[in-house]
Amino acid sequence: MKRLAVIAVSLALSVSFAHSEENSPMITVIQSGAKPSVKGPSEYFTGTVRIDAPFQGTEPARVGGATVTFEPSSRTAWHTHPLGQTLIVTAGLGVVQEWDGPVREIRPGDTVWIPAGIKHWHGAAAETAMSHIAIAEAKDGKVVDWMEKVTDEQYASAKKS
Repeated sequence: MKRLAVIAVSLALSVSFAHSEENSPMITVIQSGAKPSVKGPSEYFTGTVRIDAPFQGTEPARVGGATVTFEPSSRTAWHTHPLGQTLIVTAGLGVVQEWDGPVREIRPGDTVWIPAGIKHWHGAAAETAMSHIAIAEAKDGKVVDWMEKVTDEQYASAKKS
């Protein structure tokens, strides 16, 4: 009896899998190194920043992101995201700060959630590089609103916190 139940479940699963395969989207694998590294634009970053493996979902998906590496003391400008942003720290030591908020240290393994519309910046510690995976969704085709750069004075106060 157990054997019949296992066969019945297996048949049911194979039928549902066969049906879902017919309707499933094509899987895309982008090989590591297939896209060249790019320098973070100086309008939006201070210091040496490298962006690797940028990705963007195809509609109806809205998610996109990249791995971003900040050399010591490098950082983003102040910015917001219309649907928020997730950072997953993969290496080094970094900092993140929301406008008028405390500077927070971030380390490998940390996940940072920045809610929609929160003005913030993030980057490397003064003497240590930092890499993170940045993930955000587009709203009406827009992922980020860039603002003024973090001044050296603002960053220096972050180093003291």
